[in-house]
Amino acid sequence: MSFNHTSFNTKDQNIPVLNSNPISFESKVFKLSTPFITEGQKELKNIQVTYHTYGEYIPGKSKVIWACHALTGNSDVFDWWQGLFGENAFFNPKDFFIVCANVLGSCYGTTGPEHSGENGDPLLNNFPLITPRDMARLHDLLRNHIGVASVNTLIGASLGGQQALEWAIEEPKIIENLILIATNARHSAFGIAFNESQRLAIYGDPTYGKGEIGDAKNGLAIARSIAMLSYRSYSGYEKTQAEQDDALTDGFKASSYQRYQGDKLAKRFNAYSYITLSKAMDSHNVGRGRESIQKALSLVEAKTLVVGIDSDSLFPISEQYFLKESISSAKFAMISSDFGHDGFLVENTQLVNIISDFLYNQFKKHLPTTFKKK
Repeated sequence: MSFNHTSFNTKDQNIPVLNSNPISFESKVFKLSTPFITEGQKELKNIQVTYHTYGEYIPGKSKVIWACHALTGNSDVFDWWQGLFGENAFFNPKDFFIVCANVLGSCYGTTGPEHSGENGDPLLNNFPLITPRDMARLHDLLRNHIGVASVNTLIGASLGGQQALEWAIEEPKIIENLILIATNARHSAFGIAFNESQRLAIYGDPTYGKGEIGDAKNGLAIARSIAMLSYRSYSGYEKTQAEQDDALTDGFKASSYQRYQGDKLAKRFNAYSYITLSKAMDSHNVGRGRESIQKALSLVEAKTLVVGIDSDSLFPISEQYFLKESISSAKFAMISSDFGHDGFLVENTQLVNIISDFLYNQFKKHLPTTFKKK
């Protein structure tokens, strides 16, 4: 899922842009006083978590909204989910206390591959395998640190949805409302294959593994170009990148768009975090250690909304409908978009309509379950 969409020579409209300074609001840091043990039984010491809060937390009164970000996101949800979160958006700091934390393994302040190991050198490709379950457990440690007793609404899309689902299974009593967007119960073979192809591009960069956080920038750019094909759709590319000049034989807009998106990410992210987080996504399987996926999903007690995107090939509708069928009393809605998986960042009017109906109207307006664009 792509957060920095401003493109060169493109007609993309209304797509959020990640600022060149990805932490544009004041962030906070939580430092764990004890080692963190990953799901794979690896020990991480001196972990820190960078997070943002918006609004005032009043125990027993504030409605807490907790957003979980996707693969290359950060803790400033007002920056990358504009339209849904913001000063005057649906989720705003006047009405809610909002929290978003940068995930373990990322490069926006939370402990990740660029942080030092015991020998003082950056861990880089020696950073351990982590999972969405690890991320969820770290979110819960942060929740306790902040002093939040319960979360009114937990929301996430893509990898963010995987974290949110794990957290709702791990701590079912503290999540009141759960909103899962364009996500799944177990990452698919198709999704894993896409991620591996991206990692192969990074591994193939001769600078990968040389010991510097800036290694493999060319490989990372190629990886992002590959990823864009899974984040968007045929109709989306035709709508924004198709040529009108029948005589053109080279220099296509679609080509420059792919290069631009690759270069853009390479300037703000690092290859080691990209590998770490894509592997975390691959590892996602709520059934691991819980008898079965269905058994795990039966543990969710939160009032649940599952949202799919009709053009999403990376997380197809069938995956969200499985969640709806497997989580007790879950509601399902589908949004219509030309932007594929990235529709969750673009179709905010539809999302607001659906979420408002779910939270405040007992989902009475949800039929038909597809909210068409005007």
